[in-house]
Amino acid sequence: MGESKSFFGDPDPIFADKELLRVSHLPEGDRIIGRDDELQSLAKAIKDAQRGGTPNNVLIYGKTGTGKSLCSKYITRDLAEAAAENGVQVGIAYVDCFQESTETQTVRTIAESFNDPDETDITVPHSGVSTSNYYRRLWKILDARLDVGIVILDEIDKLENDNVLMQLSRAAEAGKVNNSTLGIIGISNKIRYKDTLNERVKSSLSERDFVFPPYDASQLQAILRSRADAFREDVLNEDVIPKVAALAAREHGDARKAIDILRYAGEITDEHGDDSVSVDYVDEAHDREEQARLSELISKQPTHSKYLMLALALRMQEAAEDEPTIPSKQIHSAYQIVCEREGAEPLKIRRVRDLLSELAFLSLIEQERKGRGKGKGAHTVNELVDDPEIVVEACRSA
Repeated sequence: MGESKSFFGDPDPIFADKELLRVSHLPEGDRIIGRDDELQSLAKAIKDAQRGGTPNNVLIYGKTGTGKSLCSKYITRDLAEAAAENGVQVGIAYVDCFQESTETQTVRTIAESFNDPDETDITVPHSGVSTSNYYRRLWKILDARLDVGIVILDEIDKLENDNVLMQLSRAAEAGKVNNSTLGIIGISNKIRYKDTLNERVKSSLSERDFVFPPYDASQLQAILRSRADAFREDVLNEDVIPKVAALAAREHGDARKAIDILRYAGEITDEHGDDSVSVDYVDEAHDREEQARLSELISKQPTHSKYLMLALALRMQEAAEDEPTIPSKQIHSAYQIVCEREGAEPLKIRRVRDLLSELAFLSLIEQERKGRGKGKGAHTVNELVDDPEIVVEACRSA
């Protein structure tokens, strides 16, 4: 019998360190491009924690891929290291609120992140404990081992209610913790997120607000070049990065998109058995990234936002024009049909308009105010950013 073949034995011919092209990778400071002002602002907002004081609570807004999560993770890690030099123990808890959206899940994740059972003799079980019990354990953990706790709530708008924000932002004021203090960094794609909060939470949570703008083409090129050592030497053709950066800059300055396209281009090169990454594969990589991005974005939307995306896609497919724009009222009627088919109760037209505005902010759709004709007023028309067929497939698989 012949020697068996291994499918995993050969070294990767394209990538030297593929992790540099993962969104989850947290680079060193010299690889964070175009965000010096934002990092400086964040540092000023939370600097009191360096000496054991209470940091300002912060809300960060911006579209996907503008460095919000990256900068928050980096600056808090830097803070914790600087504080340790002063003998101050700072703990960082990161919560993806899309995955941990309930109050119980959020508090449990924070408590787990702050805890060291060898120090505190406190356990944080995954289940079988009430929400109030998780809070009690969290307060004990904070007082037992930390001077300052900083909680990063990514996609904070996905939280099911405001109670966790109220509890965290007022923990010291309410006497829940005595030896420590807490700060919150909330991250959202929704510029109007704060408007959804009740007044008490709004006043205590949002002490500093920052908006992260999209990257321009030169910044995107610099970001990609700072990660070019993800590839083996002489594998990446010189004209690939400018083309990838231009594509991402044209489509909302999304660094995450640019990094993903570059990684996909390398993967496609390997699939074709070629030994260099050329611009010939960038368009194919862009298409692959677009489908993956759309599926991920849609999967993260509330159920009724998905129904609205599907309704708009179906209306656009039915339209006779090459580039149809659909009035919001027509989307609402199609959306009602989708809801009936899915066995869901449709939302009122006002709420539908709000959801369409949110989808526009996320660049999933485009909106425009158009006149109906002389003396007939104006209405909002909508169209998808992506092809209706792709959206229909993404909605059905999300």
